[in-house]
Amino acid sequence: MKRILYLGVALIPFLGRSQDYHELYRPAFHFSPKEKWMNDPNGMVKFDGVYHLFFQYYPNDIVWGPMHWGHATSKDLVHWQQQPIALYPDSLGYIFSGSAVVDSANTSGFGQPGKTPLVAIFTHHDPVGEKQHTNTFQNQSLAYSLDKGATWKKYEGNPVLKNPGITDFRDPNVSWHVKQKKWIMTLATKDRISFYSSPDLKSWTKESEFGEGIGAHGGVWECPDLFSFTRKEGDKERTYWILLVSNNPGGPNGGSGTQYFIGDWDGHEFRPLDRSTRWIDYGPDDYAGVLWNNAGRRRIFLGWMSNWDYATQVPTSTWRNAMTVPRNVFLLDANGKPYLASLPAPEVLSLAKRKITIRRIAVDSSNDVSSLLKDDAGRYLLDVRGAADQSVAFVFYNKAGEQMVFGYNNVKQEYYIDRSAAGKTDFHPGFGGIYTAPRISKDKELNVQFVMDRSSLEVFADGGLTVMTAVYFSQQPLTRVKVNSTDRWMIRELTYGAMPSIW
Repeated sequence: MKRILYLGVALIPFLGRSQDYHELYRPAFHFSPKEKWMNDPNGMVKFDGVYHLFFQYYPNDIVWGPMHWGHATSKDLVHWQQQPIALYPDSLGYIFSGSAVVDSANTSGFGQPGKTPLVAIFTHHDPVGEKQHTNTFQNQSLAYSLDKGATWKKYEGNPVLKNPGITDFRDPNVSWHVKQKKWIMTLATKDRISFYSSPDLKSWTKESEFGEGIGAHGGVWECPDLFSFTRKEGDKERTYWILLVSNNPGGPNGGSGTQYFIGDWDGHEFRPLDRSTRWIDYGPDDYAGVLWNNAGRRRIFLGWMSNWDYATQVPTSTWRNAMTVPRNVFLLDANGKPYLASLPAPEVLSLAKRKITIRRIAVDSSNDVSSLLKDDAGRYLLDVRGAADQSVAFVFYNKAGEQMVFGYNNVKQEYYIDRSAAGKTDFHPGFGGIYTAPRISKDKELNVQFVMDRSSLEVFADGGLTVMTAVYFSQQPLTRVKVNSTDRWMIRELTYGAMPSIW
């Protein structure tokens, strides 16, 4: 007789002390603004033990409007405090996306004795010029802070990099190039990336372009980032450079998505190792992600957890959109090539309570309910390991019949997310779809980590080689889990941890 068990967990809704951060659909351990509209993460920098997260923000409505830089801070990457707005629109335009750096050598001259300047580099977007159909309405500007990011002053000489006549000329990501002792700006220019250099953040010289005839070009290129990893290969060390580029549209499953390239960077040109198009996340809801500057040897990524196909229409009431969990990104080899992989940052994993590990659980689609896990509120981490020799589906559901499915198709060697029955989908005709991702690993064991919040599912498969993120809008939390397979499937190990609210 088969030993068949059903992974079932009846969970208890969270009862908050106030309605702030506890509205319907509100994530409990992802950053979201207290109210109003949010999109791209901006200016992410660590300074004096504090992580700064700036973000595209419109404080007057829950739909996109004149962009500001919102601001939040954290000492541990998971507990966030929203700060006053950092940058407001002005006579030069809205405050579009950009980056922030610690100018420890005071190359900009903004510093004062005992005060290290933080410098933000952002795009000024002139709405008047846009309406007049000019092609110079986006330019790059500076602001600086001498009080550790609490307040900001815009540079009187803005813009510091004027548009040469490119309609989409935006999203500067700046970093210090140690070997050549200069600042490098990685800038999105229509469907290319342009690289500029500067000794002082104020005067910029074009170095090169990248992108013609390579990568995905289904839409405009946005929100780039350039960073490196150095690792030992045999007796030598080798440095790999990663170039992130967000596309809208043109993502792997339609709408928004973020591709990446692995290659070499000599301070002047980026040269890819191959012509492959790779995606940092194959799900529909991870866009415009970049890394924290000044975070030491760690490479910590954060993305906007939405998609421009429907971001302005999702059915939240007082706020719109959230960020992914912070993720450590790293190089991981598969099939003889390096890939950019990612996993939840350890700070996220440390939030988990009441951890349970169960080994050798046999499951299939005909099982009865058998509660294995303790009650929770539909927020949890779930790690599952099992053989990769057959198809299997993980179904996250509730008593109302709403369900979110993550599956592995052994025949096609691909993963998929199906949110067609996960709650409200009628606000956009393409929202309730099925999204697929290739299985890059050839390992004989599946290793899948789920991060489940009130209205989002992030999946990290095969050590982070394949990642998928999707939001959903169920009327009740998805408080139960079951595993379906065509034949008996042995879960070799399952680890569960309940996730609290950070608010």
